[in-house]
Amino acid sequence: MSCTRRDLIRIFGAAGAAGLVGCRPLAPTVERTPRRVVAIHRGVPTTDGAGVRLTRVIGHGGLRNLDPFLMLDRFHSDDPNAYIRGFPDHPHRGFETVTVMLDGRMRHRDSRGNSGLIQSGGSQWMTAGRGIVHSEMPEQVQGLMSGVQLWVNLPAREKMRGQEYQDLAPERLAEGRISPAGSRLRVISGAVDGLVGPVPPRSTEPLLFNAFLEDDRPLEFDVAPGHTAFAFVAEGELATGPVHDERRVTESQLAIFGEGSRIRMRAPERRTLALVAAAKPLREPVVQSGPFVMNTEEEIRRAYDDYRRGVLDRG
Repeated sequence: MSCTRRDLIRIFGAAGAAGLVGCRPLAPTVERTPRRVVAIHRGVPTTDGAGVRLTRVIGHGGLRNLDPFLMLDRFHSDDPNAYIRGFPDHPHRGFETVTVMLDGRMRHRDSRGNSGLIQSGGSQWMTAGRGIVHSEMPEQVQGLMSGVQLWVNLPAREKMRGQEYQDLAPERLAEGRISPAGSRLRVISGAVDGLVGPVPPRSTEPLLFNAFLEDDRPLEFDVAPGHTAFAFVAEGELATGPVHDERRVTESQLAIFGEGSRIRMRAPERRTLALVAAAKPLREPVVQSGPFVMNTEEEIRRAYDDYRRGVLDRG
């Protein structure tokens, strides 16, 4: 039986309440505070790799980073000339890259002899750690190449850790339907709506999932207080935030959420695809130079020196 002290006094009087056993207090209610949208940013067109045309959403002058997120690129084209030359050999050190494929395929190879194929509907979580030199080359599937790549920072104590790949085929991701109209979630990391992504725990405690929303039925989910959180609209339009303070976020825009513990979103007019991410901020210095992200200028100089000497990926 659960009851409050006020209930006991009302029923048994103060003396009876003091001596009563077998009645446990009610657990305190956890208040869920809604997160409102505090900023909306639009991505900027750019090129990377061997001339691949894409939209950079995080990692440009208007939004340099969003601790612990360092970069977010959106690639989407049915013109092979926009992407077919891909991303030939290039180095990384000090962070993790997450590739989320929506359509098409991406073949990767690295300087340690690893190789794999990121398939349509699948993902890859690569920990560059102390360093890797790798390539990411598109493989056409009916001409369309579509997806996103997200860079997630590593804490200082892990920047020189060993390299790791997690190639996640579509069937390994946690996918579930959330509305009669066919809205569904595809979870890569963390847990939402009872779905748990396959990526093992990370220091940044990331939540990452695709929301495919087919109607205006709201999706509501918890996010750890204090964690950075955003939603990027890859297709359609998103209405998000508390009911009394809802904001519209259109295609190629990113919504940054303020403090709180719960996020609400819906597709008000048409099918919408959103990438939702949240993670624990590191609150450490970020020194980035091209493909290297460290904490000091000296560490960056060492990364370039190791790369020139061919020892970037060695312990």
